[in-house]
Amino acid sequence: MNTCRVPALALSFAIGAFAAQNAPEQPKFETASVKKTERCSMQNSIDPGLITLRGDPLKVVLMEAFKVKMDQIKGPFWLDGDCFEIVAKIPEGATKEQLPAMLQALLAERFRLAFHKETQLRPGYALVVDKNGPKFKESDPNSEFQGVRAGSVRFGAAAGASGITGAMTMATLARLLSGRAGGPVEDLTHLDGKYNIDLSWVPDRAVEPMGRFAAATAAAHPNDSLPDAPTADLFTAIRASLGLKLEPRKEQVEVIVIDSVERVPAEN
Repeated sequence: MNTCRVPALALSFAIGAFAAQNAPEQPKFETASVKKTERCSMQNSIDPGLITLRGDPLKVVLMEAFKVKMDQIKGPFWLDGDCFEIVAKIPEGATKEQLPAMLQALLAERFRLAFHKETQLRPGYALVVDKNGPKFKESDPNSEFQGVRAGSVRFGAAAGASGITGAMTMATLARLLSGRAGGPVEDLTHLDGKYNIDLSWVPDRAVEPMGRFAAATAAAHPNDSLPDAPTADLFTAIRASLGLKLEPRKEQVEVIVIDSVERVPAEN
């Protein structure tokens, strides 16, 4: 079994956090199947009583568990490229707000996750509405958008292109954009609904390197491409396609630092 161990910077906090994750009152899934998969596809859904994360890099699972952005997780390199399929039964009466805590408990149990939190001052961005207003519409929860089924998000990745398509909140969009612009992104649009987002851009590889997940996806699907090859960088594409913009700012950011995590999950 391969184990990655990072020196603990706040051991007492990590032990306390780990203990809290296993406390009796911690909400947990009734049952869960966790297995590594060679295909990184990110086909996720939440149905009544069941959550399915199919082909997610473990870093994405951590993002969902802690409700943080990609660049707010510091850990071993393989978090970006090792993908897993998680199918878990949600207890009757549980709320959507309890799902992150359930994922944390699952990560502690199956991956022996231990972590601590740090606060760092970082350059970042505020996602705001541009002067002419947004250029997207509210989503229909019962309809597909651009071939993406309701409740799902599609990520496009190629040598000279990146893209995000699907129905999402502005908070989710900000979380997905974080790191791709060179810093964390906070949603300050004051738009509270769920919207159809179709965004593609030419990535700056100095800021947005083609990670292991994107490279593996592109290699597995060499004939796949974004519907329209992008010609604009991320900042221009956000304004032209969405009617939003990224404003530079500095902010205090809470970071999840992984102290230890098993690369191979415990058996189901």
